[in-house]
Amino acid sequence: MTRTTGRETGAVRLGAAGAAVTVATMLTNALAYLVPVLGARRLAAAELGALATALALAAIAAVPGFGLQIAVAAHRARWGATSAARLALRTAALTAGVTALAAPVLSAALRLPVALTLLLAATTFATVLAGRWLGELQGDQRFLRLAAAMTVLAAGRYGGLVLGLALGRGPVACLLLATLTGLAVLPLLARLARPARPAAPAPPAVAPATAVDRRLTARHVMTACGASLAMLTISYADLILARQLLPDDASGGYAVGSVLTKGALWAPQVVTVLVLPRLAQGDRRARVAALGLILACGAVLVGASALAGELAFRLAGGADYLHLAGTAPLFAAVGALYAVVFMLVNDRVATGARWPAAPLWAATVGLAGAALLVAPRTVEGVLSCALAAAVATATVMAWLTFRRPHVRPSPDRRALTEPSDPSPAAPAHGRPVPRDTPDDTR
Repeated sequence: MTRTTGRETGAVRLGAAGAAVTVATMLTNALAYLVPVLGARRLAAAELGALATALALAAIAAVPGFGLQIAVAAHRARWGATSAARLALRTAALTAGVTALAAPVLSAALRLPVALTLLLAATTFATVLAGRWLGELQGDQRFLRLAAAMTVLAAGRYGGLVLGLALGRGPVACLLLATLTGLAVLPLLARLARPARPAAPAPPAVAPATAVDRRLTARHVMTACGASLAMLTISYADLILARQLLPDDASGGYAVGSVLTKGALWAPQVVTVLVLPRLAQGDRRARVAALGLILACGAVLVGASALAGELAFRLAGGADYLHLAGTAPLFAAVGALYAVVFMLVNDRVATGARWPAAPLWAATVGLAGAALLVAPRTVEGVLSCALAAAVATATVMAWLTFRRPHVRPSPDRRALTEPSDPSPAAPAHGRPVPRDTPDDTR
């Protein structure tokens, strides 16, 4: 009875955490959507184009922040609390420095004010550095605080932009306000991520011959950043190809259809957020359960698109695009498959696999080659290539993930994780024991 009650309590807490993260994600997306809506009403066409381009560059520059979050969360879930302050600061400073050095080139190539591109560096610094605290909260499974931190970060990233546009300011002033609000929320994020109780004492020292380096290193962050960049690239590759290969009206139709793709891709991402710490701990049941949930969500969205394709395109783009209603389930299927791929990529990053995103880069190259050389220059032609790439990538990633044998930790790791005085509560074979519920859901 006690065990059943504990499981029910854990399920309730995890459900509440999932709901909170989902709400935070929706709020972030709503604020991001509000910026172009306000911009279209407050800015001239040239100013709107400049701001939209700057925000697209900011999204690309923020990729190291996502990689830092994944790396910190996985490492923390697997090994416990370790300091990531110095590495996070170096990652944010390096990303901002590269962005600043590229500012003159970006200004000339994209016809942007130099001040706008220089402000991108400061905005990027704040966004990337925030990944450290989000990763700490995610790795500790403190999901309610993670949801609060996500909301705070969204307010920092977009609050200044919304305020500037509401006041009728230009792109430079708006991005300056966004930079100030982004920097201002960093202390609050640090406070949210502060441990609720003292960290556990460090394990006893071991002989150099059996020592295992448990530090979070630049290699971990680079691997996670590479995976994040690969996920971003493959999810937008078909849209970019459609823009290049199709006539203007057809590429516009493809852009409307891609809204369904992104919806099916991001709808189940809360599952990946919640399961990442368990994946890092080698919890195979959590992996299977997460995969089942994502597949079920994808099946529902694809089915709904098949039944209500016209309504989906009417809501996404209007009556001018109803002739593409028959492609709605295919667009949704691409997103649903990439949702599976993203979860499996996160699993491989969390478990320390080598080259976790290699299949995604290969699929991107294959998609581009097929679209350029083989496919008809139509919406259906590019979409068929995108669907084939998604199927192939999901198949390969699933094979790579589930073919791995369950390997017992080496004696090196046992020396670090097993207590000197074994007890019934000690983790068997030195494996980290997945927690049934988050340590702190406040």
